[in-house]
Amino acid sequence: MTVRKPDVYTLSNAKSFDPIEIAPESEVRAMQERRLQEQLAYLKARSPFYQQKFAAAKLSFEKIRTLEDLQQVPFTIKQDLRDSLKAAPPFGLHGAAEHRDIVQMQASSGTTGSPAYVGLTAADLESWQECTARCLFANGIRPGDLVLHAFSISKGFVGGIPVFQSVQYMGAIDVPIGADGGADRLLIAARDLHPQGIVGTPNFLRYLAEVCQEMTGVKAQDIGVRKLCVGGEPGGGIPAIRAALQEGWNARCLELMGGTDIGVAYWAECEHQAGMHMVSPDYVLAELIDPATGQVIPWQAGTTGELVYTALGRRASPVLRFRTGDHVEITGTKCACGRTGPMIRCFGRTDDMLIVRGVNVFPSAIQDIVAAMPETNGVMRVVADFDGHTTQRNLKVLVERGRKRPASQDEALSKAVETKLRNSLAFKAEVHVVPADVFAKPGVQKVQLTLRNKAEIAQFYA
Repeated sequence: MTVRKPDVYTLSNAKSFDPIEIAPESEVRAMQERRLQEQLAYLKARSPFYQQKFAAAKLSFEKIRTLEDLQQVPFTIKQDLRDSLKAAPPFGLHGAAEHRDIVQMQASSGTTGSPAYVGLTAADLESWQECTARCLFANGIRPGDLVLHAFSISKGFVGGIPVFQSVQYMGAIDVPIGADGGADRLLIAARDLHPQGIVGTPNFLRYLAEVCQEMTGVKAQDIGVRKLCVGGEPGGGIPAIRAALQEGWNARCLELMGGTDIGVAYWAECEHQAGMHMVSPDYVLAELIDPATGQVIPWQAGTTGELVYTALGRRASPVLRFRTGDHVEITGTKCACGRTGPMIRCFGRTDDMLIVRGVNVFPSAIQDIVAAMPETNGVMRVVADFDGHTTQRNLKVLVERGRKRPASQDEALSKAVETKLRNSLAFKAEVHVVPADVFAKPGVQKVQLTLRNKAEIAQFYA
């Protein structure tokens, strides 16, 4: 395993961390089809899970040779992986590598069920580091930079040890405090060390900026941070939240995105902030599909769809045509930075989506609107006081009032938010205004925008 990529300092002024990021589309396609064929041969020999899936679909591994051929392969969904893990713990029937070759285990957050446990061989681990390093490089982190680690480091989440390893791999220095260490320790380290970059969730970094002066005696914007690399939850691409982050830290906010079943991160924004580039097409083959029909959609600006991934070169825990549930918009296909992969913004997940009287509503879209209203505190929660994801009633939404706004104006504020939501998202909301700072501040856990716990909901409607 490589702790640091050889000769990494020679990349400091390069256009990209790896030439594949700026390679012509034809070159990328040829490489992907070659690696796809290699991956399929490996799965045929080593994966009981995909042997069964191909047999059930009456498909031959050898006949899948092009990106178009790949569309014949059935999707892998999250429940498939849960069943696989249950059938053959710890890594499932889709494990595909010898147990003795596994050098590291990671786990998903488990927000929609039991955590998914992922195994990594030494080669897999290095590919994770390479992909994530490309993301951080696109975000503006460079070899030699100090990077304050504000994702959770505990519990085996990919934002922890794998991000630490990736920062180290790209020649930067990780300051390993973690969200687990608490806001005070993180901010004291920031004040004392003046890191060039911070990695963390957008809501937590926004909170750190708000309390920095109180905890350290220094404003966050005076510390000298240049880059905020945010991911793990919606927010970094929401204009109002991004503006608050950039103003609070006097730094540029750039998104990155990935997923435990594939890797840490493989989408990342460059300095032009026009959307996240696919920076690792040699390790991750991405497709865009219509979530309703499953049909593949071309990568065209303005198009929306769901992301589907096939791992390339993966040995432990490989997946083929994995439906992520991530719903994205294509923001462009060309960029001044020279990267040739499509650019995206993620606006929600299938698991989060609610259907309100037939209208699809993502909580992150509600957050986008509330965060842009200065009379609020920019914080909201959706109340899901119904079974499943569908309701025929008006959707209940809790909104924190602005810190300096009197409670006597709550009724006017609730009406204003209801009007904004109806005009922008085409559904009717029942907005209840609550005091500023009533919800727990961001920290180790990702911010959950939807409330389902009955006792927690009841306190706001007593």
